[in-house]
Amino acid sequence: MKKCLLNISVHVLFALVSFALVSPALAVKDTLVLAVGGESAEGYDPILGWGVYGNPLFQSTLLKRDAKLQIIPDLAESWSLSDDRITWTVTIRKDAVFSDGTPLRASDVAFTFNKALVAGGNIDLTPLDRADATGDFTVALTLKEPDITFMQHMITLGIVPEKGYTPQYGRNPIGSGPYKLVRWDEGQQMIVEANDLYYGEKPAIKRLVFLFSGEDAALAAARAGQADVLGVPSNLAGQAIPGMRLHVVKSVDNRGLMFPTVPDEGKKTPKGVRIGNTVTADPAIRKAVNYAINRELLVSGVLDGYGNPAFGVVDNLPWDNPAIRFKDNDPDKARAILDAAGWKDSDGDGVREKNGLKAEFTIVYNAKDSLRQGLALAVSDMLRPVGITAIPRGENWDRIKTELTHSNVVVYGFGDHSPLEMYKLYHTPGPEPMYWNAGFYSNPVVDGYLEQARAAESFDASLPLWQKAQWDGTTGFTTPGDAAWVWMVNLDHTYFVNTCLDVGQSQMEPHGHGWPITANIHQWKWICN
Repeated sequence: MKKCLLNISVHVLFALVSFALVSPALAVKDTLVLAVGGESAEGYDPILGWGVYGNPLFQSTLLKRDAKLQIIPDLAESWSLSDDRITWTVTIRKDAVFSDGTPLRASDVAFTFNKALVAGGNIDLTPLDRADATGDFTVALTLKEPDITFMQHMITLGIVPEKGYTPQYGRNPIGSGPYKLVRWDEGQQMIVEANDLYYGEKPAIKRLVFLFSGEDAALAAARAGQADVLGVPSNLAGQAIPGMRLHVVKSVDNRGLMFPTVPDEGKKTPKGVRIGNTVTADPAIRKAVNYAINRELLVSGVLDGYGNPAFGVVDNLPWDNPAIRFKDNDPDKARAILDAAGWKDSDGDGVREKNGLKAEFTIVYNAKDSLRQGLALAVSDMLRPVGITAIPRGENWDRIKTELTHSNVVVYGFGDHSPLEMYKLYHTPGPEPMYWNAGFYSNPVVDGYLEQARAAESFDASLPLWQKAQWDGTTGFTTPGDAAWVWMVNLDHTYFVNTCLDVGQSQMEPHGHGWPITANIHQWKWICN
């Protein structure tokens, strides 16, 4: 049964770390202890979703991104797209082997993609028709229709061995990445060692110990000199920890308010989850909230300055549309929008009404997430002066996803290195979207742009279409258009790092504070004697 390290004494935590460091074959400087979270309850199986956000570590991918987010080869030596944009042909390197010594071949790549297509995990490979090994080192990935965003799966899907894959793979992963798993004490720690058979640049750090602890225990370990890398929320980044320096990483990790965009007409999803909210279905409410909140104050007050105001889901990425920006914190404009739409405070209680309906809704957030709670509370305070009542309410994730997500405003976090996320969030959803487009937003013009972007002849050709989906001068899913969401902040990811550790240049990180810092871990080095 999984134990929670938060319930284990700090002394026991230190004992675990000390055990992990004892190895006569390894110098202490070759071992790092990381308290950055990142434990995957489902195991480390890419086919079920491991590595979608960040770095799979144990497995290689066909392609990867460098510190500037440019696409570079990993397993692939070359890759090309057919003239009809249906088939990717990938030639893989000939020196790749799995950590058990088994050669990695194109058949393993084909198996991985075909298995992920039908596995029902967190990988959405529905654009793929099939993967075929056309030689020992060549694989053909055939799509059902043109989809330029499919490249993202070539960047994130770790390759597993066809003959070594079992239902228990995630707990004992075999891969061709820079590290291999040695021991995993679930809920406590994981020990990994450098993979001597790795084809790429050999890591200078030979052993990593990941601590899976609560915030207090992790901080205690760092203060006692028992952790070399510590991931902390921004509200803890201002402290001083002896022997460590603050490492701040920019991210596309955002926080936003998802709004139900359809009225409550008593409808439910096939699984029985209620759909709709008549207050937030009015675009005037959504626009007013966008203009009324003070994003700069959210950054300074809730994030302690470690972040930036967010105006969209893809701020500052190549597919961002700068035309969506607007003056932040403009309550007068918010009031004018509400007045024009017929929302009036007719009874003088400070809350606007329209057709007998109060301008009131609940903001639901994960009760275990203090940052999301802080954002919800702050937004609630900011909306009162314009006549909107927003009631913050903490709930557990299971209840949010199974009961509340389609009828309440929800504090969600997203952020990816692919524009495909825009499609998932804003294209007309199916009958059971879960957290992807949970508000049932739909605009046929936006759908058209998103579909054309996916079918574009090249990635560069897709960029103007992604931008038009946000705002084309007349319509779009952002604030100037339908205002389907209120994006509040983009987070900086904050870490404390041992002053003797050089972590190189970190890439802009996706959603998920913690594990993504390991994306360039093969470049890390100890710089003290």
